[in-house]
Amino acid sequence: MAIVATHELTQRFGTTTALDRLTLEIPAGAVYGFIGPNGAGKTTTMRILTTLLRPTAGEARVAGFEVTRDPAAVRAAVGFMPDTFGVYEGLRAWEYLDFFGRSFRVAAQRRTPLIDELLELVGLAHKREAPVMSLSRGMQQRLSLARAMIHDPQLLILDEPASGLDPRARIELRELLKELGAMGKTIMISSHILTELAEMCSHIAIIERGRLLADGPVERIMRSVQAHRTLDIRVMGDVAAAQAWLHAHPAIRAVEPAPDDGAGRGVLVVDFDGDDRAQVALVRAMIDGGLNVLSISETRNNLEEIFMRITEATP
Repeated sequence: MAIVATHELTQRFGTTTALDRLTLEIPAGAVYGFIGPNGAGKTTTMRILTTLLRPTAGEARVAGFEVTRDPAAVRAAVGFMPDTFGVYEGLRAWEYLDFFGRSFRVAAQRRTPLIDELLELVGLAHKREAPVMSLSRGMQQRLSLARAMIHDPQLLILDEPASGLDPRARIELRELLKELGAMGKTIMISSHILTELAEMCSHIAIIERGRLLADGPVERIMRSVQAHRTLDIRVMGDVAAAQAWLHAHPAIRAVEPAPDDGAGRGVLVVDFDGDDRAQVALVRAMIDGGLNVLSISETRNNLEEIFMRITEATP
């Protein structure tokens, strides 16, 4: 089931086309990385999905509700964390969450325990009475995330959540988002810093100049970019013999030796045309052939490599 679905979604600002017939789906429970450079159309898409911007053309649905025809239902289904943190001065952390809890009509008897639960979840229970403006940038981002969850939305939309954070705060936020994903929350998260998304996302979409270039499960996107597997095979003993054996194997397209480690062990980088079962059979055949296999690992493309390959292939 898709919790977000867009069809031919288009947004123009004067003569500038920010979104060009964007069609995508986000399945329920996905951690969906929305990837693209600055100006690609990520924030524009999120503003449409959160009813903050009316599209020029096309359709967008969130939790089954069309964003222009039923905006109140969409807002109830979405928790939005923008890339900038806004707050009235003088509010304490719990008051900030209480304000938004009241705005979303969370019942009074539920608000107080819910605020404490959310502060605990984002690691700010010890800052309950602290003025919001006294919090660090990282703490403010986590408080903003708690605010986005105050009404228990089906979908979290996070626009550049790690923007401006120091390395420690980035790691803390990443771990928190991974925890939310494990809890079953559907998360749409945008970033132009692809390494931030590498360990979190189950699905990705790549957008550039308002056009969708690729989307789907991460594994499927990786396979589309690199049809063959790259294996690092560590062997002990006669590395040249292992290389010759692999060259003769029908599923091996190429073999290149990596530098020897000086301890009688070598690494062979192999372009392998096969699936998991074929990989198991390869290892078994190497051992049966008298080769001393120490380890075998698959080298995967990272998101930066995927983005570069896809965008380079697109005019």
